[in-house]
Amino acid sequence: MAPPDFQRVGQAAEPGSRDLLVRFPGVPSQVSRARELVTGVLGRDHPLYDDCVLLLSEVATNAILHTRSGEDGFFQVSVHVSGSLVRVWVRDGGSDGPPCACRTGLRSTGGRGLPLIEALSHRWGLSRENGATTVWFELLPAPAVWSAEAV
Repeated sequence: MAPPDFQRVGQAAEPGSRDLLVRFPGVPSQVSRARELVTGVLGRDHPLYDDCVLLLSEVATNAILHTRSGEDGFFQVSVHVSGSLVRVWVRDGGSDGPPCACRTGLRSTGGRGLPLIEALSHRWGLSRENGATTVWFELLPAPAVWSAEAV
């Protein structure tokens, strides 16, 4: 199995920002490698780490299971950190139809990835271009909730 192709893209546009683009073979074992990318960029102590790893896992798994990426193709992951914003995008080999953010039944074993992204991200979206699909999401720390009881 080929190792991922690491490619750093662009220069940091502002102090403290980081961009990384990595290409992974379209096989299930590479989802954990994509999670390692997030660990390397954010670190486990980052306040958005858990949500970022969960959402990336969902999108990368979808790329492998539901697109041409899983048919001897590849998927690309980009992680961008700037201040408190974390932006992740996953570009896959495309499919015959667009991704579905459908609601599923309680007993379904799939179909929860995009609704999770919708629930946990600050913003998200997708685009289909030149036969490929890109799903992206942005995470921001939750604003602190002030309570009179805490005083």
